[in-house]
This record gives sequence, C-alpha cells and structure tokens, in this order.
Amino acid sequence: MSRSARPGTREEILDAASRLFAATGFKGTSLQDIASAVGCSKAALLYHFDGKDAILGELLAPAVEAFRDLDARLAALGDEAVRSAAVEGYVDLVLRFRREVTVLYGDIPELLQRPAFAGVHELIERLKDALAGRSRTPQAHAAALLVLGGVPIACMEQLDLRDDELRALLAGSAVRALDLPGA
Repeated sequence: MSRSARPGTREEILDAASRLFAATGFKGTSLQDIASAVGCSKAALLYHFDGKDAILGELLAPAVEAFRDLDARLAALGDEAVRSAAVEGYVDLVLRFRREVTVLYGDIPELLQRPAFAGVHELIERLKDALAGRSRTPQAHAAALLVLGGVPIACMEQLDLRDDELRALLAGSAVRALDLPGA
C-alpha cells in the first residue's frame, strides 16, 4: 500500500521540515508551517507522519545511524589511533549532517530573542569577532565558533577536574584551536 498521496510528498515534507526546523527551531515550527511550505493541508501531512516528533525522528535517523557507525569504528581501534580517528570521523559526521545538527541546536537563536536575553546575541557576535582576532577570514571565524560551542559543552559535563584544572585545559585547548601566536 502506497502511503503517498502524490509522488514525492513524503520527501517534500521532510525537506521543508528540515529547512524550517533549521531556520526557526523545532519548537518554532508548527505542522501548519510545514504543510504550507509543501503546499498541502495539515491533514495531508498527518497522512504521512503521526506528528512533528515523527518528522524529526525520520529526519535525524540517518545522522543517528552514521553516529552509531562511527562509534562502532572507534570501538575497534586501539588507544594510539582512536583520537585522530574520532576527530576526523566526528568532523566528517557533523559536516555531512550540517542541517540536522542545526536542527538540534536550532532553538538557541529563538531563546536568545527572549526579553531576558536582550542584547546577548550582539555580545556573542562581538566575542566571536574577538576570538577570531577581528579577522574576517572564514578560517578564523570557524575556529572562533569551535571555541564558542565547545567551551560551554565541556563545562556542562561533570568532569573529575577542579575548576582551575578545567580552566587551564579549556583555555589551552582554545588557544590551540584559535592558533594564537605567543599564547
């Protein structure tokens, strides 16, 4: 039994949802928004998917499977080879699934629009500029984003390090990532 009311509708829904989730976040996108972007009714959309969570699940499934594949490859490696393989594999994974990663992180811009965070976006942009050494090169920009994204995630994890040890580790890693001379 074909679940498609017209050829490509399911794929069109996934594509539209992916674009909308990446642009306005999962929370900020309604089923009606997706249906309108596809040019179908909400009922037609619900014919193909049980809801927004089902769409998200299907969108993220290939990325999750690729992450599992990477995990299996890394598990088979010895201590000497695992770090470089993890770096290369993870970077490749994120590059391959950029839109899906954007969806996962997508609600951050919406949160920054709330009154409690007035002006924070501009502060982040200025910090990113400073981390890039005020360089306009894409390389400096990418390194600054790496530091902006990585430091908070490292701080959220409960590590068996004192704050001064973690600070030294993060600052040193950030300097290396930014490739700042003399630091």
